[in-house]
Amino acid sequence: MVSSTSSSTTDGFVFVDAPASAQPQLQATASGSRKRASSTQLTPESVATFGAQQQQLDSPQQLQPTLPMTPEYLAFLNASLSTLAPQQILSWALVSLPGLIQSTAFGLTGLVIRDMIHKLTSSAFPDRTVPLIFIDTLYHFPETLALAQRAASKYETTLHTFKPDGFSTVAEFEAHHGERLWERDADVYDYLVKVEPGRRSAVAHNAQVMITGRRRSQGASRSNIPILELDTSVSPPMLKLNVLASWGFDEVWSYVKEHDVPYNPLHDQGYKSIGDWHSTAPTAPGQGERDGRWAGQEKTECGLHKDYLKMKSNYLAAKRRKAAAGGAASDASLSALFGKAPTSEVKEASASS
Repeated sequence: MVSSTSSSTTDGFVFVDAPASAQPQLQATASGSRKRASSTQLTPESVATFGAQQQQLDSPQQLQPTLPMTPEYLAFLNASLSTLAPQQILSWALVSLPGLIQSTAFGLTGLVIRDMIHKLTSSAFPDRTVPLIFIDTLYHFPETLALAQRAASKYETTLHTFKPDGFSTVAEFEAHHGERLWERDADVYDYLVKVEPGRRSAVAHNAQVMITGRRRSQGASRSNIPILELDTSVSPPMLKLNVLASWGFDEVWSYVKEHDVPYNPLHDQGYKSIGDWHSTAPTAPGQGERDGRWAGQEKTECGLHKDYLKMKSNYLAAKRRKAAAGGAASDASLSALFGKAPTSEVKEASASS
């Protein structure tokens, strides 16, 4: 898990908090013994050296140490990572961070990152795997679903698909929640089809670090994202690694073309950012990259990168209101009103009423 407090030493990994006058460095020793990290600046050369040392260890996937993350430590890491190319950032992550996963809806950025991961794990880091997570909202374009399978095949990896809990088709989902839930209650919709499955995927993979495809050039709430950030809205806290935070759309598109990365054919029809079919439209010349999402709304995020506790609280509050309106608060009535919600959530809703 990720800790936001003190330093830790686990199975040869030494994670040091950043004092005011020092710069911590992640290190490992072949013997697994304790070793204080030096104050060496993180550079491409040190990343390569550390990678070579790591090959002498057992797979870090088995170590799963606790990661301490103070604001000072994060600031140090972000200052150092900002000097590295995306491939070097990923190399550092592969040898330094346990519990990596990549969650993507197979937009251009996510595909570029998967291409980089595949190249690194096929050569320098053959003992590392980064599970590929796909949140199937049930409302993706057919082109997106086909691309997910094509990408998993090309990059020789298992596609871990998570759908809304208890539902596998639109018909099942709408039989319980009604049609066009995204119009009637966008937050509840986002929680059911994206946020809860996303959290479930992280728990299922014991994830401590999620690799995302967010970039600053996408604007709105993403305009100032760091490369590495700590999400304290989940318990335990979780790191998010925004590998391509500094890249623009043109850089991403150039990489796709140069490296023959598979991509959604909808991009050739004017779509720059692609999500659910009901909230995605092509962008006109001069529009922002994500202006085709949620047209006419103030909304800029789907919920996956919003405050998890707030999203869950809003969802549970909506469940209680619905239950009260229906004159029942039992598990059975909640299930009838809201579909096949996880038992733990039903109990939490009842307990907090």
